[in-house]
Amino acid sequence: MKKHLFAMVLPLIAVPFFLQAQTGSIYHQGWIDFNKNGKRDVYEDQLQPIEKRIADLISQMNVEEKTCQMITLYGFGRVLKDELPTDAWKQSLWKDGIANIDEHLNSLPYNKKAVSQYSYPQSKHANAINTVQRWFIEETRLGIPVDFTNEGIHGLNHDRATLLPAPIAIGSCWNKELVFRAGQTVGREAAATGYTNVYAPILDLARDPRWGRVVECYGEDPFHIAELGKQMALGIQSQGVASTVKHFAAYSMPKGGRDGDARTDPHIAPRELHQMHLYPFRRVIEEAHVLGVMSSYNDYDGVPVSGSHYFLTELLRQQYGFNGYVVSDSRAVEFLYKKHKVAADYKEAIRQVVEAGLDVRTDFTKPEDYVLPLRELIREGSLSMQTIDQRVASVLRVKFKLGLFDHPYVANPADADKIVFNDAAKAMQEQLSREVLVLLKNDNNTLPLDVKKIKNLLVTGPLAAETNHSISRYGPSNVHVISVLEGLQQYAGNKFKVQFARGCDITDPNWPESEILPSPITKSEQATIDSAVALAKKSDAIVVALGENEQMVGESKTRTGLDLPARQLQLLQAMQATGKPVILVLINGRPLTVNWAQKYTPAIIEAWFPGATGGKAIAESIFGDYNPGGKLAVTFPKTIGQIELNFPYKPGSHAGQPGDGPNGYGKTAVNGPLYPFGHGLSYTSFGYSNLVITPDSPRTQQGISVSVDITNTGKRKGDEVVQLYLKDVVSSVTQYEMLLRGFERITLEPGETKKVSFQLKPSDLALLDKNMNFVVEPGEFEIQMGSSSADIRIKKSFLVK
Repeated sequence: MKKHLFAMVLPLIAVPFFLQAQTGSIYHQGWIDFNKNGKRDVYEDQLQPIEKRIADLISQMNVEEKTCQMITLYGFGRVLKDELPTDAWKQSLWKDGIANIDEHLNSLPYNKKAVSQYSYPQSKHANAINTVQRWFIEETRLGIPVDFTNEGIHGLNHDRATLLPAPIAIGSCWNKELVFRAGQTVGREAAATGYTNVYAPILDLARDPRWGRVVECYGEDPFHIAELGKQMALGIQSQGVASTVKHFAAYSMPKGGRDGDARTDPHIAPRELHQMHLYPFRRVIEEAHVLGVMSSYNDYDGVPVSGSHYFLTELLRQQYGFNGYVVSDSRAVEFLYKKHKVAADYKEAIRQVVEAGLDVRTDFTKPEDYVLPLRELIREGSLSMQTIDQRVASVLRVKFKLGLFDHPYVANPADADKIVFNDAAKAMQEQLSREVLVLLKNDNNTLPLDVKKIKNLLVTGPLAAETNHSISRYGPSNVHVISVLEGLQQYAGNKFKVQFARGCDITDPNWPESEILPSPITKSEQATIDSAVALAKKSDAIVVALGENEQMVGESKTRTGLDLPARQLQLLQAMQATGKPVILVLINGRPLTVNWAQKYTPAIIEAWFPGATGGKAIAESIFGDYNPGGKLAVTFPKTIGQIELNFPYKPGSHAGQPGDGPNGYGKTAVNGPLYPFGHGLSYTSFGYSNLVITPDSPRTQQGISVSVDITNTGKRKGDEVVQLYLKDVVSSVTQYEMLLRGFERITLEPGETKKVSFQLKPSDLALLDKNMNFVVEPGEFEIQMGSSSADIRIKKSFLVK
């Protein structure tokens, strides 16, 4: 096997002479002789229907080749030891092919073993992927191409790709068109560098803020997640790359929010399962036609999802019409016998998942661990060849739909250097970093600061100079991230002086025990705060950046509490005591119980993990060059004692305790959220008027049109996220108090008015009745339009006949 790289491999319609000569002319005008038999087989003919091509290929495959199409090979630095093919590959398991290779040559952050010489420049990576692909096409018997998979929930998980804000931040932008553009960027960069399948978006509901992976979700509301997830998936797949949604299903509600070794026992009722947790998956599968689904490693009601025929076949394929392939989350198969104890050994676990509908197993172990027991099951007759053929067909179908049997190589690797992180991607990245910012509080118009009145600005807090929060296991690496401090320094230029004092550490030596057992502040800790206070007294305003870093948020990183960690609150209190204007910037991956700040700090900006240009966007917002218009996609509780506290909710479930009347002696709890779902302020104001519903008496199978006029009644240009909520006044089963059923982010100049229109389908009015059927029930409904779920500006009823 020759190991040098070619600068160009395709297009197929005009194959260069040197390539034909070198490969024994398997490359022909318009087709490739994958099985090297000298004739154009049905599966090699791109004019044939995909199903005929699949059937022809499967008829030529032996058991070894079929089972190799049911396994992931983790890329270099994880399982695969070689960057490029070697002679030893001819004796390896994948000499008979492989379903997909995951994260190959992408140079993971924080993983030195995965650092590759081929990850950058981008053209070098594209050529390397072509070399690997060429080996499978030219050196295996049937030449079945590989699906090259990679993560991409906040930018392609690749060296120096375009870095996006964390998903929980993306959810706060509420801008469907911008999220589509973000998906396009991820898909475009994947295709340019050789990846054919991106594991994104995450469609889980973040309904327990203690859970570590809240940072990776778009929010807590199923409609909101479905709308943004659909746009991300459509954007990715518009570039000829598969979108694999995850984690299917009921994954995000482990008992008590516990992650890591727990990841089991979600407490979700059946109706809640379908109306809430499955809703985004169903919508995105049906409307975006995604080619991939990742099965989760949790159970539901005692049955592991990855071993559930109900979830993977009856729901996913028969009801939702999913026509791609299901890949397991890592260790999902192993957990059937190691954690869930529903299988006596790994071999039995394999039988269960294959029968259930799992197509491809992924794990951080060599593929032999799965494939060899799988072959034993086939030989023993424990798995039928019909079942195996169904699983293999699912994988091949995706490969045919992606065009891998027609154009298997990156056609122009050199173009990757001009495509990845190009000017358009940079502009999108900057705009997204702006639009994710949420103005939580702004007493007495503290913000924006008047740059003419600022001579000295103090920037303090342990998150002020931090950048690692935006570099995660699931996103780009080797990217420059602008911190809050750097963003303000760049903005200041020669206009004013910026001083910095760290003030305190993110955590303390007793973390995480200090969440439940506070210890007295030490002399050195107090001295650090005192140093910041000394600078604060000489400043005209103070920006305090507090919150969490990447070591406190993410997979297997559940928290016990939601308060500001360690000495951060003491630092904020010390800054407030100086009497200077204080602006709190929150850098965090989950809701925090910042009650003291909400009561005493005049201005608060929620920035989440804002991505590469977050610091620039924050500086622009603080000084009014940009007017923040993001809205919260998750409810902020006042205390963990209120959990679950989220939107949507059932009538009475968020109610307080009556102080008089029958049983009116309940004064034992603090009621209500700190910030409700959909909350977000602006430097301007908006008026709502002229709500029109057409028709005002629709039939049960008839859609309706809704429009409302929005006016910028303030003095600044600004964005409003117009939110449409639907209330079913009387229903046969208890329905949610109100449901989000539409939203649009619009930009208005001062005094400008825009008409915002929505189209509601019958399914938007449907509920699961007593017999668990989705139906639209006749009766009264109410449209509520507002600026948040708790700030309804105008409402109107209509009657369904």
